[in-house]
Amino acid sequence: QVQLVESGGGLVQPGGSLRLSCAASGFTLDYYAIGWFRQAPGKEREGVSCISSSDGNTYYADSVKGRFTISRDNAKNTVYLQMNSLKPEDTAVYYCAAADICSNYDDEYDYWGQGTQVTVSS
Repeated sequence: QVQLVESGGGLVQPGGSLRLSCAASGFTLDYYAIGWFRQAPGKEREGVSCISSSDGNTYYADSVKGRFTISRDNAKNTVYLQMNSLKPEDTAVYYCAAADICSNYDDEYDYWGQGTQVTVSS
């Protein structure tokens, strides 16, 4: 069974950090580009970051550049999103997804996780 499972979300104060994990089962993550998306209440889902499969290139939305870092550990079949200097506007449900190549269009992604809630609040 092909599955992506996110973890690591929670409640954090502004300026704090969280590390999200995206673990795959039923397929090998290193053959796929892995993207992180987020959706805040009342807003459309948006791309946050992506890491390609072939060359490990990374991509970030302007809103998170310099604060978030995406990485992959192929031995653990897991991709991470390190989030630092968190802001209240980062509050959202965060999803990871797998595709052939990195894309901002979520319909390009074949597999999705169930999401993990990140809340940034004092």
